Amino acid sequence: MERGDEAPAGDARRQRDEAAESERRLVAALRAGDDSAYSRLVREQGPRLLAVARRYLPGEEEARDCLQEAFVKAFRALPRFREGARLSTWLHRIVVNEALMALRSRRARPEEPLEPLLPAFLEDGHPAERFRPWPVPADELAARAQLRRSVRAAIHRLPATYRTVLLLRDIEELDTAETAQLLGVTPNAVKIRLHRARQALRELLDPTLRRGEG
Repeated sequence: MERGDEAPAGDARRQRDEAAESERRLVAALRAGDDSAYSRLVREQGPRLLAVARRYLPGEEEARDCLQEAFVKAFRALPRFREGARLSTWLHRIVVNEALMALRSRRARPEEPLEPLLPAFLEDGHPAERFRPWPVPADELAARAQLRRSVRAAIHRLPATYRTVLLLRDIEELDTAETAQLLGVTPNAVKIRLHRARQALRELLDPTLRRGEG
C-alpha cells in the first residue's frame, strides 16, 4: 500500500473515533440531565431525523409531530441505551418506529389503490408496453438532483402499505425478515408488496425520465 493511501485511511479512522467519543460525551451529558445537551441533540440530529419522518409521512405537520414524539420517547429510554451503540442509529430506528405507528393509526382511512400505478399486461402475460432504457442526460449532476426529487415525490404517491415496505427494504436496507417483523406481516407478503411497489415506482418515474426524449 502506498503512503498516500495510508493517510486518508488514518484520517477516516481518526474522524470516526472522534465522532464516537463526541457521542459518548453527549450521552453522558443527556443522562446527567444537562439542558444544553438536549438542545444540542435536537439541533444536530433534528434535520436528518425530520427527513426520515417525511419519507413515511407526507404531511409536514404529521412528520414534525412524529419527530417530536420520537425525541420524547428517546429521552425516556436513555437509561436503556447501550454503551457502544451509535446514538444516531438508535434515534433513526425510534423515528422509523414512531412513523410506522402513525401510519398504523391511519389504517381506517381509505388508501389510493395501487393497481392504476402498475404496468399493464396483455392476456398472454406479456407487458402491454415494452420498457425501454431511460435516456442518459447530458448534465449528470443536475439530473441526479432532479431524480432524487422525482423519486421522493413518486414514493409519496404509493399507498402507505406499499410505501413503507419499499422504504424499509430499499432505503433503510432492512432484510425481508426484519421488515416483516416490524410491519407484523409474513415475509412472503413483504416480497409481494416490494415487487409491486417497485413496479409502480418505475411506472410513475417513466414519464419524468423520458421528458425531452426525441
